[in-house]
Amino acid sequence: MTKRHVSLPPLAEEGLRAFISEVDERLASDENTCDIVEDVLVDLHGDREAYERWQDGGDVSPAERVRLQGYDPCNATLESEYYAEVEAMDDGEFERSKYLQWLWRQFDATPMADNIAFALRFRQMLADHLFAEAGDDLRLFKGISFTYGHNIEMGDNVVVHDDVHLDDRGKLTIGDRVSISDNAHVYSHDHDTVDQTHIDNYHTIIEDDVRVTYDSMVRAGVRLGENSILAAKSIAGTDVPAHHIAAGQPAKSIAVKDGWESVAEPVENGNEDNREARRIEYEIPDNLDVFDEFQRDLQPPDR
Repeated sequence: MTKRHVSLPPLAEEGLRAFISEVDERLASDENTCDIVEDVLVDLHGDREAYERWQDGGDVSPAERVRLQGYDPCNATLESEYYAEVEAMDDGEFERSKYLQWLWRQFDATPMADNIAFALRFRQMLADHLFAEAGDDLRLFKGISFTYGHNIEMGDNVVVHDDVHLDDRGKLTIGDRVSISDNAHVYSHDHDTVDQTHIDNYHTIIEDDVRVTYDSMVRAGVRLGENSILAAKSIAGTDVPAHHIAAGQPAKSIAVKDGWESVAEPVENGNEDNREARRIEYEIPDNLDVFDEFQRDLQPPDR
């Protein structure tokens, strides 16, 4: 065992328990999520006096007004809000996940986000409300980003370290006891090579006991098999069999973990590409008002 238990002083523990419990209960209630997020962020950032002065019609500078308005997620936009498929989502699904994402991100911008004993429990509570499924005893560190959040299924005892991107534009399933190291990127959508505005969504799967190590990338639709390892700075573009160690760009199986040879999946002709079997179809409304951010002629000269 390489870790030890750490506890806060009793009064600090009492305070954080009360705060997390209060936010949890409010998010589980019928109260407007946008109002909850705004209220919590005003207090977390220590801006209650200025906020109330502004609400009472007092003088605030333009910069103060932008800051105070920014606590309300209804006054913010996220990159995923521009994605066309948002129009086809269930009523209220994106809005709620957006509000919770905003609370998650802005919490990470506070000094309290560096207090591990507090921050891990706060993010666990948020994950319970944001993810499609959130297991127990999650250790979710600082700077984790998502596309939506509500397309993530995460098992028990998962560790996700600093500055990891979990893309759930498609669907992302993470099993039990998975470890994802700093700066890793896990994707569930891909761009067409000719028309980069065309998006394909996939179901990306990371099975139980997998280690995704430092600064590595998992492409959309890939399955990392049980108890496998993706080595540092590697890019998994095809499936990694159970109990294998994969490395390189693109990643290939280079070994089987010691002692697991008898149960490891065989690799006869290289790692298999089964991404197409995990493609997720989606619809875009016909009346959607779209824009082309690139304004390029995408017709190849040989066609």
